[in-house]
Amino acid sequence: MSTRIDGKVISSQVLEEVKKDAAEFYQQFGIKPGLAVVLVGEDPASQVYVRNKTARATESGLNSIEYRLPEDTSEQTLNLLIEKLNNAPDVHGILVQLPLPDHLDEEKLIAAIAPEKDVDGFHPVNVGALSLGKKSLVPCTPQGCMIMLEKTLGDLSGKHAVVVGRSNIVGKPMASLLLKANCTVTVIHSRTTNPKQLSQQADILVAAVGSPEMIGKDWVKPGCTVIDVGINVIEREGKRKLVGDVNYAEVEPLVNAITPVPGGVGPMTIACLMRNTLIAARQQH
Repeated sequence: MSTRIDGKVISSQVLEEVKKDAAEFYQQFGIKPGLAVVLVGEDPASQVYVRNKTARATESGLNSIEYRLPEDTSEQTLNLLIEKLNNAPDVHGILVQLPLPDHLDEEKLIAAIAPEKDVDGFHPVNVGALSLGKKSLVPCTPQGCMIMLEKTLGDLSGKHAVVVGRSNIVGKPMASLLLKANCTVTVIHSRTTNPKQLSQQADILVAAVGSPEMIGKDWVKPGCTVIDVGINVIEREGKRKLVGDVNYAEVEPLVNAITPVPGGVGPMTIACLMRNTLIAARQQH
């Protein structure tokens, strides 16, 4: 019987550590680690994410500052806000909630954030440091996946890890972190000619492709560990349902351990954002 990797339980452990360390930080420096979250527009999913992030920050003893800007906010206005936050001594982490409205250049705006305050880990400086195996602020979702893997499996050295998906947000940084943990890493993407055969070799399978229940039992090796990053909304029997990139019902009986959707990777992403804010605050002091 497989182990269900419970992201809610593990994320609560991470948040407890953050809360304890944030209290020590306050005792030492007289300020709380500060997280500024910028939301542009009225995207419903983004509003939910921002609300959850703000709640977790407050619970963890961080100072959470929210900026809600209208849909038609200009790039110049957003750049001026980012510059102000870059120079604010009580702000240690800056998160611009993605996706942004179409008229705004995401790459340019992410690059405008000071790398030491880039708690999303998307700035080119942090991306480059991660790919070189250097110390950096790491993207929250891949970092959360690694914490779950290490808590489940311990030392990952020598394991064959297969990452399905090559996005800049999850797939590529996930591959870099697994390499840093001494795994042998294969990345499967839309141009891979034999994806199922490669996937069947995985000791660790990370699904981050954004395709509902694409990965079935014919993709997995019995006894492997599966991390499902996908969050997809589907219609089933007249109801809306949240599912991952993995067909949980098919795959779960075959594997050693697996994350559910929901309740797996999602809570870890927010917990790691809080963790990154604390790391950024320490580095700045």
